[in-house]
Amino acid sequence: MSVAGVIVDDQGRALLIQRRDNGQWEPPGGVVEAGETLPDALQREVLEETGMKIALPATLTGVYKNMTGLIVSLVFRCEAIDGTPTTGDETYALRWATRDEVVTLADEAYAIRVLDALDSVTPPAIRAHDGVKLV
Repeated sequence: MSVAGVIVDDQGRALLIQRRDNGQWEPPGGVVEAGETLPDALQREVLEETGMKIALPATLTGVYKNMTGLIVSLVFRCEAIDGTPTTGDETYALRWATRDEVVTLADEAYAIRVLDALDSVTPPAIRAHDGVKLV
């Protein structure tokens, strides 16, 4: 299981990271470690990959299953409460992106996570993908 946080600024843009391992643009996030709560994992992953601390609780905006990798991801809309966006060990670059930029930068499977968070859909979206495209 993994978590991801879509930090939204006051202009309605989402903070994306460019991952060092694959060069892809995605919302910050990663695998939930054994013994870790979901909020703790979310806060840790966002801080590690962006240098930003988020307010908790965050709003669940979607549940996504990678049908190929067999990973379920929970995505949350987040509010930054401290820190300045900065790269880290897992992050090559960061960028505040508009809806149109998200669609251009990220693979469909990740772009939809950000768009769902920007839309704050209720109830949360439940979607499946193959790692790149929605299925």
